[in-house]
Amino acid sequence: MKKIIFLLLISISAFAQIEKAEPPFWYAGMNHSDLQIMFYGKNIAQNEVTVSNNIIIKNIQKTENPNYIFVTIDTKNVASQEIIFSFSRNKKIAFTKNYALKQRRENSALRKSYDSSDVIYLIMSDRFANGNPNNDSNKALTEKGNRDLPGGRHGGDIEGIIKNLDYLKELGVTAVWPTPICEDNDETYSYHGYGQSDVYKIDPRYGTNEEYVRMSAELHQRGMKNIMDYVTNHWGWQHWMIKDLPNHDWIHQFPEFTQSNYRMTTQFDTNASKTDAEGCMNGWFVKSMPDLNQSNPLLLNYLIQNAIWWIEYADLDGFRVDTFSYNDKVGIAKWTKAITDEYPHFNIVGEVWMHDQAQMAYWQKDSKIGAIQSFNSNLPSVMDFTLHDALNSVFYEDKASWDKGMIKVYENFTNDFLYPNPNNLLVFAENHDTMRFNEIYKNDFQKYQMVMTLLATIRGIPQLYYGSEIGMAGNKDKGGDADIRKDFPGGWASDTNNAFTKSGRTVEQQKYFDFTSKLFSWRKTKSVIHTGKMTHYVPQNNVYVYFRHNENQTVMVIINNSDESQTFKTNRFQESIQNYTYGKDVLTGISIDLKNDIAIEGKSVLILELK
Repeated sequence: MKKIIFLLLISISAFAQIEKAEPPFWYAGMNHSDLQIMFYGKNIAQNEVTVSNNIIIKNIQKTENPNYIFVTIDTKNVASQEIIFSFSRNKKIAFTKNYALKQRRENSALRKSYDSSDVIYLIMSDRFANGNPNNDSNKALTEKGNRDLPGGRHGGDIEGIIKNLDYLKELGVTAVWPTPICEDNDETYSYHGYGQSDVYKIDPRYGTNEEYVRMSAELHQRGMKNIMDYVTNHWGWQHWMIKDLPNHDWIHQFPEFTQSNYRMTTQFDTNASKTDAEGCMNGWFVKSMPDLNQSNPLLLNYLIQNAIWWIEYADLDGFRVDTFSYNDKVGIAKWTKAITDEYPHFNIVGEVWMHDQAQMAYWQKDSKIGAIQSFNSNLPSVMDFTLHDALNSVFYEDKASWDKGMIKVYENFTNDFLYPNPNNLLVFAENHDTMRFNEIYKNDFQKYQMVMTLLATIRGIPQLYYGSEIGMAGNKDKGGDADIRKDFPGGWASDTNNAFTKSGRTVEQQKYFDFTSKLFSWRKTKSVIHTGKMTHYVPQNNVYVYFRHNENQTVMVIINNSDESQTFKTNRFQESIQNYTYGKDVLTGISIDLKNDIAIEGKSVLILELK
């Protein structure tokens, strides 16, 4: 008899474990009311599933892998409560699982996102500040902290970001974009976070889920916003689901490893071969990042729910989406629409790394170019890479010609008609994947001023990269990614130079910081810059003049990219100057009479508020 009982217990235990339930909980009152919960455990699919409290099960889907079962319940008009899932075999309950439907924050669906009134600060999460040295390594994760290794884990974390939010506020920053902080358990080079191994869990070397929620709260207390760096195209090869796939087609698989051809133009090229288009979309980004198949409905819904869960749980204010244009474009358009249907004002900027405005405009929501192919990405914002390209060369072009000098910047804006919403473009001079522009321009402060002035006063949403505001440089060609992702000085207790404080900065660092802070703090309250119209004039003698204006205010921006002083008459700009008589320079406070000629030194800027 004992033997029979023992065998029975073994039999039940084989089916009595839920290792994961995802989403781990949900919220009542969501637009996404058909909630599909993924239960994972040894042979879990061999059980029948029921749920308490008269909740309706709309669908139960099993996969090729018996360790998964996807249960869809109807949460429409269901109040927040605890429900119980029962898993039965041979009409006997083997085990149960409590599941919470939580109360949403008030007005959660109508949350305000980031927009052109914001200044976004991009942080390399591992390299900004080590607020808690005790979490630099974790027993459960392979790669340990090693600050001596350029491409290793250095210890930057959530606590380090929180401790320096006042520094960012003083700088004029209104939104923070940290690189991915979900768990990445690659053996090496895991610090960048783009090879995630668990998308419901903050990497313990950065902190906890609760600390991430606290970071959002700390930002909101300061009137600042939290933007999550979200990855839809791939996971890391150590992701727990990659090791035990629900279905063979959960990821794109080939007889042998196939890397993406990276030719994003194949996604809309009417002459492209099918094999090339699939080679871009289905090929793996790199060998350690399995390519997710967004055309698989189960996977797509999993990604949709994960994104919505993080918005609701962590009270997020926006997304930046990595490698957006490498996804299955139909699938990613559904993902984006599902999120913006749930949160109508939620902004999402996609990384569309292309070098032609028409090609980038194709990916912005409601694009007329996309409409030619009956395609709408539903993506509110894209990154202005053509402007980035111009900014990284133009300030070495002291002598203007037909296609050299400030005409490059001017021409970038002449194509704004291609974009459905040019004011919702992310504008930047560098990021965590590009050469640092302080390196390109050899820490020439005058050129730094010109770059930053452009970013602060043109249409779109300016994005700064951590450390540039104190003169940080880095050469990607010589030192690799680690050189453009150096530790912020002062983020570690052992640092002798603490650039987070005025007393700790060098004279040079303070010069950079003071200029940046003054410029972007001024921008914070200037609706004429946030939403005003732009009128610009063809550059002459390498001097670019443009105006931002609305019914109440006009700002005149003058950038002299020549290495010589220039003097010019103002009558050419009369249609923009109108009845204004003088302008007060934002940076120096000096007043300039608009009835007389304007003189400007070489390699310098004027930002004139017209009076």
